[in-house]
Amino acid sequence: MSRYRNLGLFLLLAAIWGSAFMAIKAGLDAGFPPVLFAAVRYDIAGVLMLGYAWWVLDDPLPRGRDQWATVAVGAVLLIAAYHAFLFIGEADDAVTSGSAAVLVSLSPLLTTGFARVFVPEERLEAIGLFGLLLGLVGAVVLTNPDPNALLSGGMGAKLLIVAAAASFALGSVLTRRLDSDLAIESMEGWSMLLGALLMHALSLGLGESPTSLELTPGIVLSLLYLSILASALGFLIYFELLDRLGPIEINLVSYVAPIFAALSGWLVLDEVVTLATVAGFLLIISGFSLLKRREIAKEVDRLR
Repeated sequence: MSRYRNLGLFLLLAAIWGSAFMAIKAGLDAGFPPVLFAAVRYDIAGVLMLGYAWWVLDDPLPRGRDQWATVAVGAVLLIAAYHAFLFIGEADDAVTSGSAAVLVSLSPLLTTGFARVFVPEERLEAIGLFGLLLGLVGAVVLTNPDPNALLSGGMGAKLLIVAAAASFALGSVLTRRLDSDLAIESMEGWSMLLGALLMHALSLGLGESPTSLELTPGIVLSLLYLSILASALGFLIYFELLDRLGPIEINLVSYVAPIFAALSGWLVLDEVVTLATVAGFLLIISGFSLLKRREIAKEVDRLR
């Protein structure tokens, strides 16, 4: 039953994070300064998660060097660096959502590289690495970016998105390496609040100002969705699966998220599901099948 629970949580996380692209785009298009947008998102999410931690835990305060180091990694890499780089990059008009999705999909490959250095036991065999590359190809086909847009124009912004993917990959590997016994709820809440403070400082340094921003119902809904579902609930699922599956497997969520981004775009925005979309689905499924071939074989034998 735990196998199906992990799969269910993984797909739920992919659905939440995939559909969040619409909410991010809505806020940025409305003129919300990018770093400030990310900071306010985690102000709300951090307060919610820390309140939840105080409710469910006897002692939600981190204790000792290892636990505070875990919080620091989460705050700096998984929250502040990842979201600041991503939001600034996506705010550039030269960056399409398709090209951004392809660049973020580098995360599993970058995670594999970092894991070889910091968590050697997480290494993949050759066929698993091929499955990882096949999944990346599937993400590229699925998002169907314009090659000219991907390789030219806004190169600085695109490098920032690559830096975001690298920050997230390194953060997940170091969190696994530290392996402190800090409760997920506590780690998440403190990381979000400290990460939000770092982004507020960066926002001030960049001279961002919310004075001209009009808080329309659309922006408020976007912010609430990103704060409650994509951040508080999403990272609660993420950190739990990180502990169970390891950094390489859980970061494959960046391959599956575009599937749900395409589906949500079809359902909500009436975007067309093309042949490339279907082909991307199949390639991603094939890559997962190679990565999880042993588990699939065991499950088939058990069902027989």
